[in-house]
Amino acid sequence: MQHIEHAGVHSGDSACVLPPYSITPENIQHLRGHTHALARALNVVGLMNVQYAIHDGQVHVLEVNPRASRTVPFVSKAIGRPLAKIAARVMVGMSLEEQGIQEEIVPEHVSVKEAVFPFNKFPEVDTILGPEMKSTGESMGIDKDFGIAFAKSQIASSNFLPIKGMAFLSVKNSHKEEVIKLARKLEIMGFTLSGTKGTAEALKKNGMQCKIINKVSSGKPHIVDILNSNKISLVINTGGGNSETRVSDAKALRRATLINKVPYCTNMSTAYACIKGIEALKTKKLRVSSLQDN
Repeated sequence: MQHIEHAGVHSGDSACVLPPYSITPENIQHLRGHTHALARALNVVGLMNVQYAIHDGQVHVLEVNPRASRTVPFVSKAIGRPLAKIAARVMVGMSLEEQGIQEEIVPEHVSVKEAVFPFNKFPEVDTILGPEMKSTGESMGIDKDFGIAFAKSQIASSNFLPIKGMAFLSVKNSHKEEVIKLARKLEIMGFTLSGTKGTAEALKKNGMQCKIINKVSSGKPHIVDILNSNKISLVINTGGGNSETRVSDAKALRRATLINKVPYCTNMSTAYACIKGIEALKTKKLRVSSLQDN
């Protein structure tokens, strides 16, 4: 199961995809091999949760927990097998072979888990995600197509993806090249573009029209004013920094998106998933079927 958010965000707060949607077959084989070796070395009988990070093609183990996790129900629904029951039977002596389970189950459909947060119930709380878990629930979307499955997970968690309007982009320098690709996709889909000065200038240099909008500290009218006037439909913001002004600007932006119910991407991996979801909503039909039909 692949996290959409980057490493450093609590696994309970990250959207997740099963099967993985952007991990190479070679890395998946490494993950499989490491997991089997760890389970045998730790003499695990039952369930085990392993978290990995992949950086520059290298697989790193973050943690190993010889226990069940709250993702077990999600995985059980995704593959159509009651993993908790299977593990309990194994723990009392019934083998996997006796239960008719002899190989890994890779579903033909895509399942996406999205976390549900209580931010709207807590005034002034910051919506930034990190190693401390903040979610209080989760939703699930299933489809043959990753984009539609992701969109369904967002709808179920009350995060409705826009299919038109103005997108606001503000990213750190290391993301400038990536955001150009995303902005071009948004422009092709009919969105108008806006951004802070640095991001807007990068887009303009690459042949795109982009309206410059002030940061909060740069004076009115600024991005919070524009959000409060309901003129923004999507925000991609990976900026910020350590200075007091930048931290204050970023927090004000995040809070304004929450109040105005505007989808907000804090990292590029989430932004890519959102773009896939929007593309799917614009080009494919949203269909519903029961778990038993998947």
